[in-house]
Amino acid sequence: MLIHWAVVPTCLPIVRRRCHACASGCLRASGKFRVNANHKLIDVWLLVLCTVCGETAKLTVLERMTVRTIPPELLDRLHANDRGLIAELLEDPDVQHRNRFALDWDDAWRLDTGGSDHLDLDVIDVAVRNAARIPVRPTRLIADGFGLSRGEVGRLITEGKVVSALRLSGKLSGDFAFTLKR
Repeated sequence: MLIHWAVVPTCLPIVRRRCHACASGCLRASGKFRVNANHKLIDVWLLVLCTVCGETAKLTVLERMTVRTIPPELLDRLHANDRGLIAELLEDPDVQHRNRFALDWDDAWRLDTGGSDHLDLDVIDVAVRNAARIPVRPTRLIADGFGLSRGEVGRLITEGKVVSALRLSGKLSGDFAFTLKR
């Protein structure tokens, strides 16, 4: 029986970058953009706040772009401080690289298993869909989804009772599937 699980974000992740005022390493998205136009050129920043001192920092989204090259829908979303756009930009590898930050997803996601009616089956095929690029340990998901300890999941993997096409040790940020045989 194929069961679908989903890793779903519950809030925006913490931005891991040093604060310029207090040297803290944690910033959070303020939910606002700053759009600055200078004649035909436009700059856009995502504003983030230090979790310790509250100081504002800017993450560069667009720099010295001509206004005509930006789609009107994107400009509308920027002016409306669209939370979906904020999430998209925080997860964008180019924005992360340009601004030298990483995301901390601790306590910012949940596992949706769709119920516990599958726990008594002998063979269970599970397809895990990652709604955002959240790096999670598959062993943690399996443990949480079936109510097992992570050590017990590790033992099941070594015994060949949990199998997958992907390596289940380490972290994955994409979709994957596995089979549990009891």
